Amino acid sequence: MNIKLKNINTHRQYIPAISALYLEAFPESERAPFGKLLRRAKKPNVSFFACLDGDIWAGFVYVVNYRDMSYIFYLAIDEKLRGRGYGTAVLKALMKKYKGRRLFLAAEVPDTAADNYQQQLARQRFYKKAGFELMGIKAQEGAVMFDVMGTGGKVTNKEYRALIRSFSPLLPYIFTMKLTEE
Repeated sequence: MNIKLKNINTHRQYIPAISALYLEAFPESERAPFGKLLRRAKKPNVSFFACLDGDIWAGFVYVVNYRDMSYIFYLAIDEKLRGRGYGTAVLKALMKKYKGRRLFLAAEVPDTAADNYQQQLARQRFYKKAGFELMGIKAQEGAVMFDVMGTGGKVTNKEYRALIRSFSPLLPYIFTMKLTEE
């Protein structure tokens, strides 16, 4: 597998497929308006990539960069390709692209009462297998609690809030967004 990350600002033909996958892969409570993501992707610190393996469109990834941090906001692999190593290959491509930076993401905190508890556990195992570690901090974004996982070092609450403000200045004031030490 040789994953290429194609910026959707110059490869707009992937936007319809990305939009459909975005709606399928993320629950409404975790989705920002897609049009807003497209507009923000024009900012110099935001990278919105279609992920390709040769001519095969595999999925997408949305990354917000700030100073020496790169935060994977969204990552999704086409349902037909899941379980074939594409997710790991995309994460490895991101680790290569953002080498020397703190690369992190937020994965749902596994909740034994959740209908998708096993999926939540599997998602964290997947990230660990790909080289991401639990950082001992949780991110609260609105009513949803996430475990922060990453490579390259921890992120502080102050840095996290600054990164979020660099993406959307009002977002931290619209709903609760914070990191907490475990």
